[in-house]
Formats: sequence, C-alpha cells, structure tokens
Amino acid sequence: MKNWKNTEIYKTLVLAIPIILGELAQMSLHLIDTAMVGAISYKHLAAASLVMTAANIPFVIGIGMTISVSQMVSMANGRQDHHLISHYLFNGFLLCAVFAILISFGLVFGRNILLHLDQDPEVARLALPFMTLVGLSIIPMLLFMTLKQFTDGLEYTKTAMLLSLSALPINAFLNWLLIYGNWGFPKLDLVGAGYATLITRTLIFVTLGIIVLKHKTFSRFMEVRQRQWVFSWKTIRELLRIGIPSSVQLGVEVGAFAVSGILIGTISAVSQAAHQIALSCAAFTFMVSMGLSQAGSIRVSNAFGRSDWNQIRTIGKTTLVAALAYGSFCAAIFAIFRWQLPRLFNENEEVIRLSALLLLFAAVFQISDATQAVGAGLLRGIKDVRVPTILLTVAYWVVALPVGGIFAFHFHLGAAGMWLGLILGLTLASLFLGSRFLKMVRSREFQSTV
Repeated sequence: MKNWKNTEIYKTLVLAIPIILGELAQMSLHLIDTAMVGAISYKHLAAASLVMTAANIPFVIGIGMTISVSQMVSMANGRQDHHLISHYLFNGFLLCAVFAILISFGLVFGRNILLHLDQDPEVARLALPFMTLVGLSIIPMLLFMTLKQFTDGLEYTKTAMLLSLSALPINAFLNWLLIYGNWGFPKLDLVGAGYATLITRTLIFVTLGIIVLKHKTFSRFMEVRQRQWVFSWKTIRELLRIGIPSSVQLGVEVGAFAVSGILIGTISAVSQAAHQIALSCAAFTFMVSMGLSQAGSIRVSNAFGRSDWNQIRTIGKTTLVAALAYGSFCAAIFAIFRWQLPRLFNENEEVIRLSALLLLFAAVFQISDATQAVGAGLLRGIKDVRVPTILLTVAYWVVALPVGGIFAFHFHLGAAGMWLGLILGLTLASLFLGSRFLKMVRSREFQSTV
C-alpha cells in the first residue's frame, strides 16, 4: 500500500478525484434545473434548453481563459515562488473578470437573437428574461472558476469541490422557493430558476473568495500582496498565451458537437432526441476525463516549473494509461447497457432503438475521447498550446464534421453517419495529441543529456 501511494498515478488520482466530483456537481446543477423547470411545462423546458445552448459556447470559452491561472500558478508552485504565485493570482483574476464581464454583457445585450432563431415564439419569449439572469450569473461563476483554478494549481482541490457539492441543495431549495412560489415567495416559473442560479453562483464565489483571502493555508500568498498585486501587461500576455488557445480548444470541440446536433436535428425529431440522449451520457463520462486531464496538467506544469522532464514523462504516461483504462470501462458500460440507459430519458421505442445504436458509437469513442482530453491537458502543462489548437481544429472541423455530414446525408446513414464522423475526429485528435506529448518529452530529455 505504501508503494502504491508513492506512485505518480496515485498522486494524480488523489488530485483528480475532487476535481471530478466538482465537475459532476456543476453538471448536476443543470440536471436539477432541467427537472424542476420541466415540471412546469414542456415550453418552459424548451426555453431553458434554448438559453443553455446559446450560452454554453461563450461560457466554455470563458472557462478556457480561467485554465491559464492554474497553469501559471502550478508552474510557479513548482519553483516554490510564493511571490510569483500571488502575482499570477491578481493578474489572472483581473483578466478573467474582464472576460467574464464581456461574455455576460454580450449575452444580456444580445439576448434578442433568440427571437430570430426560428424557434417557437412563446418559447423565445419565455427564454428572454431567463437569458438575462443566466448571462449575469456567468460573472460570479467564472470568478469562482478563476479562484478554483488558483486553488487547484496549488493542489488544494477539496475546498472548491465541497463548495460545488454544497451548491446542489442550495440551488434546489432556491428553485423550490422561486420557481413554484413556496413559503410565500412569488411564483416566478423559469425566471425563478434564473434567480436561483444567480444567487447560488454568487454565494459560492463569495465564499471561496473569503477562504482564499482569510484562510491560513493561503496566508503566505496574501502576505506579499502589497508588492505582488500589481497590474502587469507582461503577465497578462503570459496568461493570454495559455488562455486563448485553451479557450479555442474547448470551443472547437463543444462547437463541433453543437453543430452536429443542429445537423442531426434537420433529419428528424427522433434523430435529434436519440442524439441528445447519447450525447448526454457521453458528456457525463467526459467530466471524469476532464478532471483527470486537469489533474495531469497541474502536476505536469508543477514539474515543468522545476524542469524535471523525467517526472513529466512518468506523470504523462501514467495519466494516459489511466485515461485508456477509464475509456475502456466506459465503453463496456455503454455497450452492455445501451438498451437500458435510453429508458432513463424516454419511453418512445423508435427513439430508444436509435439511441442504443448511437450508444454503441459512443462506446467506440470513449477511449479516444478520454485520451485526447488528457493529451491536451498534458500539453498545456508544458505550455504547448498553439499547435495542439490547430490539430484539434483540423480533427473536428476539417475531418469530423465534413466526413460526418457526407456519411449522414450523401450516404443516407442519418445520425449514425454523423457519429461515425465524430469517432474519426476524436480518434485523430487522440493520436495527434498523445504522440505530440511523447515526442516533445523525448526531445527535451535528449537535449538535457547532450
């Protein structure tokens, strides 16, 4: 047991598990909102779905920017430079705050676009005030994510996890009060869910902010803030060099799946429903891959700060093996339970049959999805982001979508054809990123021995 606890994979998993639980908690928040709003009417549910779809890509781009904080903080932590860590926290928070405000205002003041997406007029009308509140809630959420990336970068991952988990009952209770008008509160329907989201996100941001400022764990970074909390264009540029490519990487993947959903929606309502069911299952398992990716990235970045390429290689290889094992496990689950899982979402037999087929395709790409996520994270850890961004763009937008479109519409394979394209794109992404990481590590190790 002692030897196991000294292994790199054990240390990565210990770091990853709280991150994974936090990611799953954030996804569960959306599931709770969906279930509680859906109890009002299907049009309120459709309006909530419309808003979340419209807000998702800008929000994910904002999350990509916060990743720069954990990368730079973990690198400085590897050097044991407390002054630099404090400096990155201040400038990273300012940078992410600006992006959060821009994204929020863009959604709030651009909400009328929902009226021009050829949606049901009543659905669009219901969505407008909800979009305003969701847009405003992005500010505290991205600021929370920024502080979370700071604590994650220092390998203190449990605090943010506990706050994310505590948000579940808080959000559900506020939904119960404000959606349905219990305990004398006004019955606000979908708008109530928006207020609940805004209040919950603000609470967890303020709480984490107080912990970072006041808790003794972080006191050594606060003690030097008078000297280190200084705006620096040089530091901002360092953060942007990580943040912008990270945002694009997340954006091209989320965007590719969003476009595939739109294209599948033109085939039939059954295809759209089956696609959404299979995608929801794949998105849930992907949260674990993302947590593993972030943990591997943080630990690699820490070793990168010390220029310890031997440890970088060991962490990278063991994390990729863990992703391979996890992807294989998910593939088996999807294949075995492909008929049972769709029944958690729908009882229509035609939808269930197509969902079962798509879950087989989802099973195939579980391995490549997990390993490509980890590969991208490992490369971020060694500050290699530009080329991976290009590789991911090619895999998703030059290969996956066009090939999927050809299979779906030219060869009349429907939703299955689009998913074949996604399998091909994810496989290429996995091969591109994994091989690039191993190649760069070998190159640096060779240079260090010459």
